[in-house]
Amino acid sequence: MKKEGFLVHTERRYLPIRLFRFFGIADGISLLVLLGIAVPLKYLADLPVAVTYAGSIHGAIFIGYVVSIVIVQLTVGWKLYWSLLAIGAAFIPFANFVLDRAVKKRESEFQTRAFPIVWLVYAIIFFSFMDLFAQLPIISTFATSLGATTFIAGIAVGMYSLSNTGGNLLAGLLTDRFGPYRLLVIGLAGTAAMLFLYSAVESPEALLVVRFFHGFIGGFIVPAAFTFVANQSKENSAGSENALTGAFVGAAAIIGPAFSGILAAQTSAPFVLRIVGLFGVLLLIGAFLLLRGQLFKRTTERPEALTRNPALLISFMGAFLMMFSQGALAYLLPLRVEELGFSSRVSGTLLSVFGLTAVLVFVSPIRRLFDRWSPLLNFQIGVLVIALAQFSLGISDSIVVFYIILFFYGIGFAFTFPSINVFLYRGTTKQNRGKAYGYFYAFFSLGVVLGSSGLAFIHPDVSVLFMVTCFVLIAGAFASFLCGKKGVSLK
Repeated sequence: MKKEGFLVHTERRYLPIRLFRFFGIADGISLLVLLGIAVPLKYLADLPVAVTYAGSIHGAIFIGYVVSIVIVQLTVGWKLYWSLLAIGAAFIPFANFVLDRAVKKRESEFQTRAFPIVWLVYAIIFFSFMDLFAQLPIISTFATSLGATTFIAGIAVGMYSLSNTGGNLLAGLLTDRFGPYRLLVIGLAGTAAMLFLYSAVESPEALLVVRFFHGFIGGFIVPAAFTFVANQSKENSAGSENALTGAFVGAAAIIGPAFSGILAAQTSAPFVLRIVGLFGVLLLIGAFLLLRGQLFKRTTERPEALTRNPALLISFMGAFLMMFSQGALAYLLPLRVEELGFSSRVSGTLLSVFGLTAVLVFVSPIRRLFDRWSPLLNFQIGVLVIALAQFSLGISDSIVVFYIILFFYGIGFAFTFPSINVFLYRGTTKQNRGKAYGYFYAFFSLGVVLGSSGLAFIHPDVSVLFMVTCFVLIAGAFASFLCGKKGVSLK
């Protein structure tokens, strides 16, 4: 194998074409099932749910089919009209099978080019956070539908984060020893299996068990994926590259809750989780085809120990502060909006403003500032903007002003996320970066828990809790200044 930066050239020249053919056949079969079986069942047997289920499965397969077309367009030297034919064939019964025969005959004519493997890893990161955010609107209600009390439903929600922390820590250690590929495959396979297992849950106790193992095995994915991206990053562009990673996280935060909330209202929580699990299976296939043996070789050497350098300390502290603020926002904003007499729907749109703003900054030319400016300066700007936003939410009484505040909150988040990843990158080596990301995402989970559940024990006044959050963030910015004095470069 030959590796050049982000591009990994594979000798398996037919893999993209065969991946496309696999999804093309699957798409053709699912279309026939939808039109030939599900639709007649809806109108002749009065079973509209048949179209709902078959349509959702066909939609998921179609997404995989489109992704495979994009992969082939990027990696194979075929004309654009082949991609247009492939898309058109998806909407015509039996056309996929005709196209497959034509592609098979010309398979040897297509020349494979280098494929940007990192984009598959970005998709895996998106899946991991999609899995997390898709659960948020549906797990508590699913638990109560099984007969759980409000208290047990709360435990079911928190159980995932608790076990996820353990998974992050273990995955960090194993990534440095065995490489990201094995951890990604185990995480994808285990997470997909757990998502399908929700359909067999019939009691609150069983739900708690599934939640525990779901969170634990899901914790394997993120440290391994982020370690790969970090190890591919260049020193002078680590900030902008981590901004792209943040864009996928932000996209999952926007799409996940809306997707699950809308689909669950028409079907059920287990069905939503099965669809997310199917996405995981598709990525698992992609990992087998494109990532196998290409990330890192297994080592028998003992991974390097982490050093207590200022960059790494700021990275861990920043992860905690950012997610402490997120947990506080998720907990306090709906209460504050309710105090002002508005519905919970307003809270959702406010959070969407924050998420969209962050994603726009991540993908816009503004992200180049993350390479030009010091990560310490970016971090301090981001944390102070978020702190000011938290303070403003506690004193403002206008919903219009809230939208403006959440806009600036998104900007602050966009400055914070890449900078803390750059600190981790600079404070580690390839030999211990996996372990560092394990701790990093453990601090993520700890921040969410203390920012939501922890604040509930401090004071009943929502405005006071916004002030407390602001104070914690300012204290963190000051601590980063002190760490900077001890050795973090401002250049």
